[in-house]
Amino acid sequence: MWTAVADRDPRAPGFAFADRRCIVSTEDESAIERLAAALDLDGIIAPGTDWPVAVAARVAAKLNLPHPIDPATGILATNKLRQREAFAAAGVPQPPWETVTDGDVTLPVPCVVKAPDRQGQKGLSLVRDASELAPAIAKARAESRNGVALVEGLVDGPEVTVIGYSRDGVYTALAVTDRIVADPPAFGVALAHVWPSQHGGGAAAVAQRGVEALGITNGPTYAQLRIGADGPKIVEIAARLGGGHDGELVFAATGVDLNALALAAAFGDGPEPAISGEGAGGAVTRFLVPPEGTLESVSVPEDLQGVAQVRLYRTPGHRFGPFRYGSDRAGAVLAVGGTRAEALERAEIAADRIRFVTADAGALA
Repeated sequence: MWTAVADRDPRAPGFAFADRRCIVSTEDESAIERLAAALDLDGIIAPGTDWPVAVAARVAAKLNLPHPIDPATGILATNKLRQREAFAAAGVPQPPWETVTDGDVTLPVPCVVKAPDRQGQKGLSLVRDASELAPAIAKARAESRNGVALVEGLVDGPEVTVIGYSRDGVYTALAVTDRIVADPPAFGVALAHVWPSQHGGGAAAVAQRGVEALGITNGPTYAQLRIGADGPKIVEIAARLGGGHDGELVFAATGVDLNALALAAAFGDGPEPAISGEGAGGAVTRFLVPPEGTLESVSVPEDLQGVAQVRLYRTPGHRFGPFRYGSDRAGAVLAVGGTRAEALERAEIAADRIRFVTADAGALA
């Protein structure tokens, strides 16, 4: 087996694992289609970001390649407004919401404003005061592909993630994690995923209803929910692996090789996930946030190997700006333990001992 990896960034970390490096944007659908046709692939997968999921589904359909979701499902999986409509039609618990172009907003603050067709945190704002609402809507509309902003009521409660996998319409919730997130200006960016969840009772069942409402019958899913006073409500669902090193965390927690299952789904086959019970008692993905500036060096003590697995995303020369998006993170540690508390302690020990040296922060202002 060989792999071709596409990314517009010549220094993308994934290229280190590729047999063929393809410097092309994963959002450039025509270029991806030409590339896939030229390479004579057996399958195509968009594992890490939202918008390319729909691109991969459409390209796979055009080239008659197997794919876990069809193009119509790909649209639902990558457009937050279409998701809201599908959830409403199926009666899936979700926050109150409305779309805005240039009219008044009826939802009260605090609320969340986002671009419905953008990935990550582009155009995303937490509005705590009415004076912040108009700028947040303008920001979301500027980022949106169709000029529409999506306004959602803020569910007051903790965030959880449900990592799932579907095989021929049978859904399995593999892990429910507590999602520790940053405050503005990096609102919504995960700082850590902690398993097992202390807050996620009932979240797996609601996530399953959401996955089924979107018509996702095969492959991995990543559901974000907030736990309100009246129960879990879905923030969004992605038909892909999550950005919290989900495959590694699920393997540590349950013994299920989610990365292998995701690849198998891309090839149109694969077994049903069987949780072995051989995992750890606790597992944590803890992201690393560097100081602003140009990265000069990273120091990782050798004895951390017995404490946590370390993943670094950037090499010297990369310029870190203010922490605003998930792509501003410098890496992550994966720690396991006999208990949740022990895994958390090991993750913090590892993160505290990794040193990032940066310079010229003022040049980035």
